[in-house]
Amino acid sequence: MKQISIVSGKGGTGKTTLSGALNFLFQNNTAADCDVDASNLYLLLNPKLKKQYDYYGGKKAFIEQDKCIKCGKCQTLCRFDAIDFINEEFKINEYSCEGCNLCVLKCPVKAIELIDNRAGEYYLSENKKMKVIHGSLEPGEETSGGLVAEIRKKAIEVSKEEKTDYIIIDGAPGMGCPATSSITGVNYVIIVTEPTKSGIHDLKRIIDTTKHFKRDFGIVINRFDLNIQNTELIEKFCKDNGIKLLGNISFDETVLKATQKQKSIIEYDSKAKEDIINIFNNLMEEIS
Repeated sequence: MKQISIVSGKGGTGKTTLSGALNFLFQNNTAADCDVDASNLYLLLNPKLKKQYDYYGGKKAFIEQDKCIKCGKCQTLCRFDAIDFINEEFKINEYSCEGCNLCVLKCPVKAIELIDNRAGEYYLSENKKMKVIHGSLEPGEETSGGLVAEIRKKAIEVSKEEKTDYIIIDGAPGMGCPATSSITGVNYVIIVTEPTKSGIHDLKRIIDTTKHFKRDFGIVINRFDLNIQNTELIEKFCKDNGIKLLGNISFDETVLKATQKQKSIIEYDSKAKEDIINIFNNLMEEIS
């Protein structure tokens, strides 16, 4: 199967709207929502939950109270202020603990150990058209890149079982670990940008990231008609650097109406739909 990831240098560019639309346009595909810090692709695809899986990322300290002699050395040494003294017992604050292992090494009676930390969960869901893999992190957790990897791994497993031809990935925005985890190893990357100064700035950064991983990619400018001058700057940048411009999407209030009704823009007759179908056709030429 071929893996296609839709990413953006910043949040709010319309990446998930395009991801949802492409999942409806492709045939025989699996959907993977890898924007685990704000997972919302499933709202557009509206699947039914089939299975839930626990995700364990990193480790947290745990104090065995029957061994603890209450010397307080662990609390004194903890640089994250993750150890509290409550009701005559030293306890780990799981939201502050970074699993650095210092307290484990320094405890004089070996009363502390690191245990696997349940950092979130991911799901296998299904609608009438496709299987959908998505997930969510627990509040405050920072292992989103690992959860993205688990979701992609499950998507590949499901795709092989279902013998689908494509995995369409709604990637994480930005340039951090979840974004790179959304890009590595895919066949093609679609970078969604917007005609704003911040959009142009972050577009160049995500292009550099995608080039670092040696992935083929193309650009989509969303809401291009809100600032034609900046759109022309992006188009010139793409032309000067030999970057494929897959197409532009018009500002269309129908997108908001579709989202409010938990539907894809592909289900409505609109200018944005026409633009996305054109992008889909250009994409198929690139990946064929």
